[in-house]
Amino acid sequence: MKRLGLAGLILAAALSMGAAADPSERLADPVLEARAKALFPQIRCMVCQNESIDDSQADLAADLRKIVREEVAAGRSDVEVRTYLVQRYGEYVMLKPAFSLTNGALWVTPFAIVFLGLIAFFLRKSGSPDQAQEAALTPEEQALLTKLQASEAE
Repeated sequence: MKRLGLAGLILAAALSMGAAADPSERLADPVLEARAKALFPQIRCMVCQNESIDDSQADLAADLRKIVREEVAAGRSDVEVRTYLVQRYGEYVMLKPAFSLTNGALWVTPFAIVFLGLIAFFLRKSGSPDQAQEAALTPEEQALLTKLQASEAE
């Protein structure tokens, strides 16, 4: 039983080492590498869509990690790196995009449409159905309706 546990532990260690970043990709300066790694969870993998480039194994995510490392190594601030990526790939590259009027409109528009639809529904329903039905009858239909109601009452 101990051998099985030890074999499982060795297997887990080997798999986690395989998932680690390629040492050739890492920056030599540990401070710069830490800054780059802090940016990775904020950037979306465009292939995986809801994963950060830190979690993704896609080739594009590796390319984005490389770009972030290059920008950090070039002395750019975190804000400058994010701005560069947004300019190059669009706002969608950020997992948490900055608030703007466009983003606000995207969030508010569906709720506004539903709200306006409910208002229209209730305004239409607030009219008396009896009045609408009576106004829609022609004089001949009204006479026929009166005759039928009188015959039912007998």
